[in-house]
Amino acid sequence: MAPGPLSRLARTAALAPVYLYRYVLSPFFAGSCRYAPSCSAYAVEAVQTHGVLRGGLLALRRFARCHPWGGAGYDPVPPLAASDPRTMTAYPADKTRARTARASTDGSVL
Repeated sequence: MAPGPLSRLARTAALAPVYLYRYVLSPFFAGSCRYAPSCSAYAVEAVQTHGVLRGGLLALRRFARCHPWGGAGYDPVPPLAASDPRTMTAYPADKTRARTARASTDGSVL
């Protein structure tokens, strides 16, 4: 399902400060990122993957960890949960395939 116009507007508004930082202030602090991906890239990916509310909270949590006594290294955006409605299909064919595969491996019929 494609996001509606209000959803796109909310995402654009939520990401505007990130893009402003990325293109105006970030060039003055080049090479000072402690994490990969950078905090601005993390925020963009989190909002695009999880939406404005959850993605924004993930980005704020990441910004709070970005200080001299914080961690460093690879810190990817967590994937969507399997129970998330945005990852569900219209027809639960995956369960049928899983049953068929399980029945064929152990020889029993479900």
